[in-house]
Amino acid sequence: MFIIDSQLLSYLRCPRKAFLDISGDFRQQESPSDFLLKLIKDSSAFRSSILSNYNYQIPDYPHGSLIAGAKATELLMAAGADVIYKGVIMSKLSTIKPPLQHQIQSDNFLSINFVSNPDLLIKQPGYSRFGDWIYIPTDIKLSKRPKLEYQIVAAFHAQILASVQESWPEIGWLILRNKGLYNVNLHQRIQQMQESISELIFMLQNSLEPEVFISRQKCNLCTWYSSCHAVAETQKHLSLLPGVTSNRYAVLKNLNLTTLESLSQANPNDLESYPEFPDGVGIQVVQQAQSVQENKVILRNGKFIGKLESQLLPITDYQLIKLGNAPVELYFDIEAQPEINLDYLHGVLVVDKRDNTKKFYVHLAENPLDEELIWSQFLDLVWKYPIAPIYHFCEYEIKTVKKLAKLYKTPTYQWQPLLNRFVDVHQVITQNITLPIESYTLKNIARWLGFEWRNPEANGAQSICWYEKWLETGDRSLLDAIVIYNEDDCYATYYIKEWLSKFLDQEVGNRE
Repeated sequence: MFIIDSQLLSYLRCPRKAFLDISGDFRQQESPSDFLLKLIKDSSAFRSSILSNYNYQIPDYPHGSLIAGAKATELLMAAGADVIYKGVIMSKLSTIKPPLQHQIQSDNFLSINFVSNPDLLIKQPGYSRFGDWIYIPTDIKLSKRPKLEYQIVAAFHAQILASVQESWPEIGWLILRNKGLYNVNLHQRIQQMQESISELIFMLQNSLEPEVFISRQKCNLCTWYSSCHAVAETQKHLSLLPGVTSNRYAVLKNLNLTTLESLSQANPNDLESYPEFPDGVGIQVVQQAQSVQENKVILRNGKFIGKLESQLLPITDYQLIKLGNAPVELYFDIEAQPEINLDYLHGVLVVDKRDNTKKFYVHLAENPLDEELIWSQFLDLVWKYPIAPIYHFCEYEIKTVKKLAKLYKTPTYQWQPLLNRFVDVHQVITQNITLPIESYTLKNIARWLGFEWRNPEANGAQSICWYEKWLETGDRSLLDAIVIYNEDDCYATYYIKEWLSKFLDQEVGNRE
């Protein structure tokens, strides 16, 4: 049996993925998304840029033969190669002991071959069985920060390397985008690595399929996402509830609140004594469970529109004014590429209720150098309607206006008054009501209300891929796809705002 560093990395990110990659039904696995392929491509390009700084050697061995790769790598280490790229190091790690509760037979454990593939092995002064030098494991990561899983894998590299060169490397390196060289504290991570390895082995040897847990930020790019999501839906798993993080779910399991029904009937006070549920989060999570269980809308901390009722939450005049119907309303959405700090499209839907018209304006940077131009075009448009509220969804638009104003030295009078006109529809929703949905994204809310995008596969990540391909190919159909997607986002924001305004007006009317 082989345990490979890539398996450990998968396990650290998601134990279920590590299991499915070996034992799952591959007919249920999706093809990688365009955005995932872009990340892989970008990672490869970054690695190549780093490698250009090194005069490295590559072990010569038949492709796929780990044992031959380990022997070839060891020969380069013995010869004192300064830098080894694509090295294979292999060992039986007798120093890694499984937790007693797992009851793994030590002879089975010691029969496992542990394989590590650090991006680079870099020669440094020291003492090893090869001579007066040692090797330092180094991984090249596109990430901007030294994620915990990368540090734990670095400790895995180090322990296997220690067995091979008979000398412990005091440091492990990560080469990160922007941050450059990061020194991993191996001693701080070694115990976490050993525990994780033991748990991984126990899972694989006993064919234990881990419980499903949907974490949208981590899961969205995974090729097993649809398969896991289907399982979670069948189970009505609590991870589908907004606000139920992995740490909070652990608390709920300890309290035996593992079903939608039990959580919906729980006393929020029982949760608020835990640090995972601060500042009213317990009430929000219970209300979220009630909303999904009954498929009803709930006023936050207030009246349940259905069977259950509690104290009514006041709705402030500020919120009602913000959602009031103005003669002209603007709906604003940006498309951006954060990796290169570029905002390449400003879309504005102008809704004129005086003559019942809607018109979409798009300001698109066909070249990244046009960013300043489309920023100026956006300002010209919004100042044609100097008192119109500007509706948007989440905080990005406000942050971007501030950023672009500073970047292009825009006079204060041209941009600062806009801040008082911005209305974050997402904030108004999350502060006032609970919806029976999986997450409070624009798409989830709008689709729950019945709105559909013309291209159901379009999203922000896909827009980034389309724009990058446009720059590479000059295919204008890619720009057309981006514009259609952005226009639909603006219409979705309008659709939500109209529903929300009517809903809140009705509830205030009922209260009065």
